[in-house]
Amino acid sequence: MSTTPASAADRSTALGAALAGPLVSTQWLCDHLGSDGLVVLDATVVPATGADGRPTFVSGLDQYLVEGHIPGAVFAELLDGFSDATGPYSFTRPDAAAFAAAAEAVGVDAGTTVVIYDAAAGQWAARLWWLFRSFGHEGVAVLDGGATAWRAEGRPVARGHVEPRTGSGFAAAEQPGFWADKSTVAEITAGDRTATLLCGLPARDFAARHIPGSLSVPAGRLVSRETNTFLPARELRELFADALASPDPIVAYCRSGIAATADALALAVLGRTDVAVYDASLSEWTADPQAPLASVA
Repeated sequence: MSTTPASAADRSTALGAALAGPLVSTQWLCDHLGSDGLVVLDATVVPATGADGRPTFVSGLDQYLVEGHIPGAVFAELLDGFSDATGPYSFTRPDAAAFAAAAEAVGVDAGTTVVIYDAAAGQWAARLWWLFRSFGHEGVAVLDGGATAWRAEGRPVARGHVEPRTGSGFAAAEQPGFWADKSTVAEITAGDRTATLLCGLPARDFAARHIPGSLSVPAGRLVSRETNTFLPARELRELFADALASPDPIVAYCRSGIAATADALALAVLGRTDVAVYDASLSEWTADPQAPLASVA
């Protein structure tokens, strides 16, 4: 009996269905690297010091080109394209049209399975993962452990530019529930809306200033220091115990809406689907002298 070979579209659909959740392992990616319909994105952003001596961020493109990347991975520029570079705050999320153009530029279309990684602790990959999902793309996951785990395991690394595949177009449709704005957070702090505020900043930054009533779960504590992979679910539940104890929806924030998405990713691993991210986070909140702030003595 003869069988009809599966089409590329069928293989792509099957690959997307093989995603077990918001994270995939290095072994999963190694097994599927080069598959039809799979696009791997390097979303690395590099911390730097600005001309004024203040901390800033620069594109990870040079690091991607020179130091190498997962074979076949396309660089995804979070500083522009996947952010609104003209927005009032760093990493302001783009509108649907701009996001669609950025997705198409890296070879992603409606049928693409996307795996995202970075060379840090996963927060940049989490940010892009959150953006894809917020614009209606479900076939997306973050590589657990990112480039650090991939290299530590001795897996192959390539250098130089990778030309994106040609896709069939990406239709971005903003989904409800993914984002919270300043007015929503103000209602929460005033007691006019029920939700749990969750801060993903380092503990010292949270102690210095945070939105009143917030819980602290630093994004940097979500991953193992030894492997850079996310902690086991049991340990994540311990970190998020106070937030998980409440049935209220969760609004995560940080400084610019980056670390907050790592918290959101970890909560998705734990099965929480009622999480929103305050996009402008403290960048916007602290710009308003009337917005309340708290600190830990």
